Amino acid sequence: MASVEPARGRRGAGIHATAEAAARGAFGLVCVLLFVASAAVTVGLGASMSTMGAMPMRGGWTMSMAWLPMCGQAWPGPAASFVAMWSAMTVAMMLPSVAPTLWRYRCAIGRSGARHPARLTVLVGAGYFLVWLGVGIAACAASVTLAALAMPWPTLARAVPVAIGGAVLLAGVFQLTAWKARRLACCREAPRAGHAPVLRAEDAWRHGLRLGAHCVASCAGLTAVMLVLGIMDLRVMAAVSVAITAERCAPAGARVARASGCVALGLGSWLLASAVIGAA
Repeated sequence: MASVEPARGRRGAGIHATAEAAARGAFGLVCVLLFVASAAVTVGLGASMSTMGAMPMRGGWTMSMAWLPMCGQAWPGPAASFVAMWSAMTVAMMLPSVAPTLWRYRCAIGRSGARHPARLTVLVGAGYFLVWLGVGIAACAASVTLAALAMPWPTLARAVPVAIGGAVLLAGVFQLTAWKARRLACCREAPRAGHAPVLRAEDAWRHGLRLGAHCVASCAGLTAVMLVLGIMDLRVMAAVSVAITAERCAPAGARVARASGCVALGLGSWLLASAVIGAA
């Protein structure tokens, strides 16, 4: 009997390892397919919106016609297009950095005896991306408001390049703060479900919302850079996505955050100086 128990234990461990490997493979495949689909939609919608052209504004910058509906066109149409692009873009940008966190959550609740770990993990992801959707809606409202104000007020239009440089400069400062370092550490250590697993659907949903809120706070600087430099520019999106993924997943994530902050400081200083000289 003594030799039977260890054999059963080894078989049980082998079955568990096989099941976890299968779950990992399925999780990875779903993430890859979702990333490819969202990236394709982002590129397609971005190309469609870029064909709308841009209007030169006072101060030497251009405003996308996406924020200036044609005569007789209602705002919900362009707003819906932007929100659709934002939703696809945030999945493509944030999935590479949040996928390891979701997998750790999946493993934690699986070890705790959850009946439907995949379903709970989906709820966490849905809550996470819902927070980012809220950020996109706020960004859309701000862009529409700026477009409406900049057209009749030339003084405001001339101040936009200075504001862009200042925003990028402040984003660089933010990347170097201790507050940013603490927020990043929280994101890198999440989830805490390994200590207190959440096994109910409503708890998983709230966990996803909290995870999204922490991530939005941590990525505030880099998100601001993307918003002011070109929310429809695929190159800016790709650069910000790489920076966010590196600071969240690379072994030296804190150094990556500081390095991106230094880059933003340099870029913001150059943009601000150029704007001031151009306005003089």
